[in-house]
Amino acid sequence: MATLKAFKGLRPPKEIAKDLASRPYDVLNSEEAREEAKGNPFSLLHIIKPEIDLAEGINLYNPEVYEKAKENFEAFKQKGWLKKDDKDHLYIYAQTMWGKTQYGIVGCASVDDYLNNVIKKHELTRPDKEEDRMKHVRITNANMEPVFFSYPAKEELDNLVMDYAKSHEPEYDFTADDGVGHHFWVIEDEGMISKIIAFFDEMPAVYVADGHHRTAAAALVGKEKREANPNHTGNEEYNFFLAVHFPDNQLTIIDYNRVVKDLNGNTPEEFLNKLEKAFDIEEKGNEIYKPRKLHEFSMYLEGKWYSLKAKEGTYNDNDPIGVLDVTILTHQVLEPILGIEDLRRSKRIDFVGGIRGLGELQKRVDSGEMKVAFALYPVSMKQLIDIADSGKIMPPKTTWFEPKLRSGLVVHELE
Repeated sequence: MATLKAFKGLRPPKEIAKDLASRPYDVLNSEEAREEAKGNPFSLLHIIKPEIDLAEGINLYNPEVYEKAKENFEAFKQKGWLKKDDKDHLYIYAQTMWGKTQYGIVGCASVDDYLNNVIKKHELTRPDKEEDRMKHVRITNANMEPVFFSYPAKEELDNLVMDYAKSHEPEYDFTADDGVGHHFWVIEDEGMISKIIAFFDEMPAVYVADGHHRTAAAALVGKEKREANPNHTGNEEYNFFLAVHFPDNQLTIIDYNRVVKDLNGNTPEEFLNKLEKAFDIEEKGNEIYKPRKLHEFSMYLEGKWYSLKAKEGTYNDNDPIGVLDVTILTHQVLEPILGIEDLRRSKRIDFVGGIRGLGELQKRVDSGEMKVAFALYPVSMKQLIDIADSGKIMPPKTTWFEPKLRSGLVVHELE
């Protein structure tokens, strides 16, 4: 059964919360982070992207970068920009985007649940990225950023959370520069905390939606700490890590698209002819065309948009991986026609989150940087959960969740 634990959160004073809260470390590069934090000493980016306070071009894995994270974290605490609550709480973190609000429960997940697969994953992690976040957790001795989990919606629990939020004033309530609203409540009522925890006690599993590397890093550092502690009891804070849990029916997964640099020696006409083996192709002209259902793709090539509908036999409805559109595109186009064998390492392909719109695909092709673009219909939460339950792994760059969590509204210290 899934564990949810209340904890003493480290949080910013209300008046600086909007300035301190930042986008996650992995959605912006060093240059973007430097620009975003410019003139804002409160930004959590000084801790989660500490290279912005060091010489430009520094190696991100330089020990100096991690030392700077620790130094800045200590400074934030000393200045009172992050203050610890005096007792254990759960928290509610809601986000409003495109007129829709999703309500998450903030608490600590369990290292044991990760190791025992009660926390289910759907992506592989890369060892270098995992180790980077482990170093960050070790040196700060904290989970600076929450991971993004989901659970199968439970009406009674979800109504309990929403009713609490609607009947209490939020501790933080602001709209970020990208137009997303962020609303955060501290749950003071111990009875309410116990009720929520009891609901999680009944859940057979929770699911990593976004943040596989941070989840792995937090769990593995917790495991390291227990193995190094001869007096380990299982109740220490390092046995737990920071997570926001959302019901699956409130979440939005948007498309995650692909752009490719060349046609692998094919002319556009040869390429289109080869595509006809697996797809029904319809030219759509120069107006942006978005896929309307599963197994339909849109493609931008030589200034024109096309609809590609996968033919029967190109996918397997009984295989949770084989039925995915990313699998169809990989097995019918990227590997056999374009010669891209390793999506994780190939320099000929790039991935574009749907939040940037299909205009971004068109722009990258029209500029000459890329030769062809493919837009996909978004994966559903049901597909994600089916894959995680089956113990299988999604292909890389399959899901893009929006809105992203803001980091810094609450931090979890490991002791």
